[in-house]
Amino acid sequence: MSELTDDIRRVFKEGDDVRDEGLTTPAGVIRHDDIAYGPDKNWQVMDLYLPEGADGQLPVIVSVHGGAWVYGDKERYQWYCMDLALRGFAVVNFTYRLAPDFKFPSSLEDACLVFSWVLDHADEYRLDTSHVFAVGDSAGAHLLGLFSNLCTNPAYAAKVPVKAPEGFAPAAVALNCGQYHTVLDDPEELTAQLMAEYLPDKGTDEELDLIEVVGYVTPAFPPAYVMTCEADFLHDQAAPLAQALRDAEVSHELHVYCGVGDKLGHVFHLNMKSSDARRCNDDECAFFKRFL
Repeated sequence: MSELTDDIRRVFKEGDDVRDEGLTTPAGVIRHDDIAYGPDKNWQVMDLYLPEGADGQLPVIVSVHGGAWVYGDKERYQWYCMDLALRGFAVVNFTYRLAPDFKFPSSLEDACLVFSWVLDHADEYRLDTSHVFAVGDSAGAHLLGLFSNLCTNPAYAAKVPVKAPEGFAPAAVALNCGQYHTVLDDPEELTAQLMAEYLPDKGTDEELDLIEVVGYVTPAFPPAYVMTCEADFLHDQAAPLAQALRDAEVSHELHVYCGVGDKLGHVFHLNMKSSDARRCNDDECAFFKRFL
């Protein structure tokens, strides 16, 4: 493992520990933990959270965690995902294979396996496969953008050695504080260093094309809620994606959140102690409910 990955994992964990300290499973959520969705029992595992007392089939949200392509797992996202479940959704919270241990397209393959699991286990958990939504943030928003293109753009799908579930696309997506277009101008810049961890050949032009979201948006891309905030270091990534969605005439909304006090930073919506996070998550779930 590289020194860069070690540092990111340490620093991110320290921040997440502070953010999540004291949180517990909320009343009203049924947990199904540590479900295998693939053969790798260390990486390909997920939780499913269901709202207690809900009748009939449940609309689904699949959460794709962030972490700079090298960090994160379902344990870090359980509180956020259970909070979404309280809004009336079955929520899938999954761990996927990370760089540098696993290079692209391993994470995209895992996303395909998770959505296939949802489709295959719908009857067992009362999942409404006609209303499968997805959220992703930071590197997870990037991964969800790639998955959405894989499902909806045959030209992109033909280039990637991964297969999405046949005939499937998310009913709508929320893309939060994500990276959707990558240019490597300086090999010493952090993104370039991360691409060297994430991509087998460290970021050739061909590889950067394969991880491009903006350039492969078509009219078939899912309806999208694109979110950033005032102090998000990826703030400038949101507008070009929104423009691509606008050009393709995809139903979408672009939201730049501002805090009622301090400025909101990258992935602020994951902080379950924050009223600003609740406001954003309410808005995104309301967006999804428009497509029920």
